[in-house]
Amino acid sequence: MLKNYIKIAWRNLLMNKTFSVINIVGLAISLASFILIALYVTDELRYDQHHKKSDRIYRINSDLTIGGTDLHLATSSDPMGATLKAEYPEVEAFVRFYNSSGGRLLKRGDQFIHEAKIAYADSTLFDVFTIPLVAGETAHGLNKPNTVVISESAAKRYFGTADVIGKSIETNNAKEAPYKITAVFEDMPRTSHFQFDFIFSMHQVDYPWNSFLSHNFHTYVLLADGADVRSFDRNFEQIIQKHILPQARQLMDINSMEDFQRSGNKIQYTLMPLKDIHLHSDRYPELGVNGDVQYVRIFSCIAIFVLLLACVNFMNLSTARSAARAKEVGVRKVLGSKKKWLITQFLTESMLMVWMAFLLAIGLSALFLHYFNTIAGKELAFADLFSPAFLLLLLLFTLVVGGLAGIYPALVLSRFKPISVLKGKIDGGFRRSKFRSGLVVFQFLTSVALAAGTMIIYQQLNFIQHKKIGFDKDHVLIVKGTQALGANAESFRHSISQLPDVQSSSFARFLPVANSDRNDNAFSKDPVMNESNSFNAQRWDIDYDYIPTLGMEISQGRNFSRQYGSDSTGMLINESAAKVLGYANPVGQKIYMPYGDGESMAYTVVGVVKNFHFESLRQHVGPLVMRLGNNRSAAAFRVSSTDLKQFIGNVEQEWKARSPALPFSYHFLDESFDAMYKVEQRVGKLAISFSILAVFIACLGLFGLTTFIVEQRVKEIGIRKVLGASISGILVMISKDFVRLVLIAVVIGTPLTWWAMSKWLEDFAYRIDIKWWMFALAGFLSIMVALMTISYQAIRAAKANPVNSLRDE
Repeated sequence: MLKNYIKIAWRNLLMNKTFSVINIVGLAISLASFILIALYVTDELRYDQHHKKSDRIYRINSDLTIGGTDLHLATSSDPMGATLKAEYPEVEAFVRFYNSSGGRLLKRGDQFIHEAKIAYADSTLFDVFTIPLVAGETAHGLNKPNTVVISESAAKRYFGTADVIGKSIETNNAKEAPYKITAVFEDMPRTSHFQFDFIFSMHQVDYPWNSFLSHNFHTYVLLADGADVRSFDRNFEQIIQKHILPQARQLMDINSMEDFQRSGNKIQYTLMPLKDIHLHSDRYPELGVNGDVQYVRIFSCIAIFVLLLACVNFMNLSTARSAARAKEVGVRKVLGSKKKWLITQFLTESMLMVWMAFLLAIGLSALFLHYFNTIAGKELAFADLFSPAFLLLLLLFTLVVGGLAGIYPALVLSRFKPISVLKGKIDGGFRRSKFRSGLVVFQFLTSVALAAGTMIIYQQLNFIQHKKIGFDKDHVLIVKGTQALGANAESFRHSISQLPDVQSSSFARFLPVANSDRNDNAFSKDPVMNESNSFNAQRWDIDYDYIPTLGMEISQGRNFSRQYGSDSTGMLINESAAKVLGYANPVGQKIYMPYGDGESMAYTVVGVVKNFHFESLRQHVGPLVMRLGNNRSAAAFRVSSTDLKQFIGNVEQEWKARSPALPFSYHFLDESFDAMYKVEQRVGKLAISFSILAVFIACLGLFGLTTFIVEQRVKEIGIRKVLGASISGILVMISKDFVRLVLIAVVIGTPLTWWAMSKWLEDFAYRIDIKWWMFALAGFLSIMVALMTISYQAIRAAKANPVNSLRDE
């Protein structure tokens, strides 16, 4: 019986090639879209799940509010992990990462290579995380000074083999002893929220240890089986009272944490599950580039909607052919076919097309995988399409899609009454079918929502690109690692400054873009700090030429000047810091920075810098203070050259003249600025791509519906033509039902899309206002697409000879 069903289904597909191709291609495109998005979503969801104890590993997060400034940190203090381990039996182990150096220069042969994927860690690293070794052993990997564990790829890159135990790695610091390699670990999986090639012993970190008030370590704890995390979080209140408060009293006049909190301040610590970090953490500083669960949800919805659109199309195209299949059903019923046999037959046809579409979708997915990776910033492999779990999921999903897409047409076609259909009378016109009208509304609603959502994303990205950010990011060359030049750093900067294309230059360790150095400090308005006069701010050390080189503006006072010897104790503050201080004119006022034992350093405000965005536009501009300093880790040059290739060549030549063994590394400031919004740019491109696909799939459905309407109203159209109706009049008659449904879709879709995009925009401190015209334009475009899609069939029906449709009357 099944063989017969399949044979008949195959013959029907061959007899109706156009219908079959449209249906299969529409399903294949939607399934391919679903497969690619499913790969993206599953890849995002499996971050950090390769660690065997991942469900018991937590990171300690810090939330600090001092003087109205909020800090949401992914780091905590250096003694926090050891204190928890010593005082609470629920903590089995802890490990800390120190990752504030921004990379190191390591020697390979006669050259130094800048390695960014480095960190310092405790010897308990392998007790907490699952990091398989290629060589060496975990017990003593990092428990001694001047030891390092490296990745397999790093070992091969430096030594040509993974058999490197006992060998040494040298740095560019001549005073530093070589690091002995004690273990080689497998390259960290791509789905890890941290990626390191070199992990040095924590013994090498030069740091003022045992300070509960400095938060510079990523600390992870491994809790015992069955530990109550919510209950454990309350232990931090005891830690604050027992350890943090005594140290805080050494810096400020504070009686109790209650008084501190009543002044609007806060110190809070929480545990974050390891598996939540990648998608749910937007703290600073992260060990890697995290994802966003919001985008996972958005793309999951897009995948489902695109697939539902294909199912709707399948139903519409199948029912559009009902007139052609009606007599077949009538004859079958007269000859004794039961309703369940007819349903099985039509479901077999549906499943056959779905399976063909599935095979085509696999091919399309493989074909466009590289393009998808480029847009999404992923490294999904062709083999991921054929992993057993993923294939099983797709096969089961295909069965569901086939059933959902085919059941409605099967029920519609199988319920035809033999007498009616053999007389040419078919029930269920377009205007009387609420279900079919609902499907059309759903199609347009999805199209309008995707079009409006894409428009809003594009407008927000355009707003980010063109918003005044308070500094001039264009034409600024950043040369990294200039501190490695040592005494030659100043002469290098001076030589480049003499080039005719250079307008100004500065040493710039701190830059107003992500992934630059940051330094948070507490300050006060009075010599004795207390809970009411203190505030927290970024503290940047800059030189005399930093402000003009970065194109910032002074709104009050002046910039640092070599003419004033007292500027060594001077400070520049931004407008946000001035607002926190509360002075109408802060120039000449004192700011105090504590440095321990109740002592503080007094600085005089010499100028106020106009607010500039030194973080992402997702955040408000916080307080910032700048003092004179000598940080030479990077140099910035404002250039006006039109031949940048020649200019960079000249800069590199000056670099090599001073240190040929050191790598020359540079980037432009505007590139770093754009990199802060890579995720949003990728989302915009993906949204546009899938919106176009959704519109294309919806057009296929509209084509099917137009066919259905024409078949249902062919005699009506013939009569109207006999009575003198024009082609334009018939076109309007057929189109007005669609226009009405589009308007309904716009009315329903507008508030839903408005709400969804408003939630997305909430992540930005600076954002556009959603305008009514965005939805009006999306609705207008949908109407135009609908009219263009149905016009072919409508005009064809209007031009047909009415004799052909009325001759059997």
